[in-house]
Amino acid sequence: MPGTAQPPDDRVVPAPGAAYRLASCRRSGVTGSLTSVTLTLTGINRYPIKSCRGHGVTCAVVEPWGLAGDRRWMLVDDDGCVVTARQCPHLVLVRPEFQPGGLLVRAPDADPLQVRTPDGAALVDVRVFSSALAAAPAPDEAHAWFSKVIGQPVRLVYLDDPTRRRPSPRYSKAADRVSFADGYPLLLATEESLAALNDLIVKGPRAEEGPVPMARFRPNLVVTGAPAWAEDGWRVLRIGAAQFRAVKACDRCVLTTIDPDTASRGREPLMTLARHRRWDGKAWFAINLIPDSPGAAVRVGDRVEVTEQVAAGEPLR
Repeated sequence: MPGTAQPPDDRVVPAPGAAYRLASCRRSGVTGSLTSVTLTLTGINRYPIKSCRGHGVTCAVVEPWGLAGDRRWMLVDDDGCVVTARQCPHLVLVRPEFQPGGLLVRAPDADPLQVRTPDGAALVDVRVFSSALAAAPAPDEAHAWFSKVIGQPVRLVYLDDPTRRRPSPRYSKAADRVSFADGYPLLLATEESLAALNDLIVKGPRAEEGPVPMARFRPNLVVTGAPAWAEDGWRVLRIGAAQFRAVKACDRCVLTTIDPDTASRGREPLMTLARHRRWDGKAWFAINLIPDSPGAAVRVGDRVEVTEQVAAGEPLR
């Protein structure tokens, strides 16, 4: 969901050395000084089918359009428009697993189903929000299985050629590509920002809904070691051997209010984000990344180096 505001005209400041260094970090109006903090990659998550349950891995290959295997499948309605857990919360209970030649999908009160990866010989027109492109339909039994699970007619499709879709031109280069993710190849969140958000939730009017887990935000990469909200100022990162551009913060939607274990819907964390992390009428958490070193691998435990950053008191948008 791309933002509408102009990107800030911030001055990019190189960060020397292998550790994260920030001379002046403004957070929520507070200016502080940091000397040197080591950042570490603590989580890697893939989501084989858009809006369905993800799974953690210890290592993943970074492709131009995202982590290998991430969001190459999605559900569409009869008109080819994407169907997500925003409209069908029970999608978060569907558990896809990679199998040789395709996926194995499981859901409560449904028999498991093996889905063969389409070869791309037949294509259909689909739409992911503002992006129109072609995708390969899965076998008919997959359409029937998912339609029964969520209670409405849907089709499962596969992005056989991930070079078909470009992120928003406003925030990307001409050669950048993205899978069926909402807008950008990868999403990164920090443990410290989640902890700060949960502190705010438990002090708020709906404390009983907190704390919320990181799974609510569906990040591909989870990092620890920086102050809360420091990622607002990150512009270029290196994780292991992989380099990424931070191109835009992530404005959050009602999907964050759906419990990934029960599919029940609440008000948090969106209500607290709207009170404390609101700009341009939207609530912000985590940052979108575009990779610049396709083929590199990232591993849990990798050191994270912020090589370009700005002193930012608000999200990049």
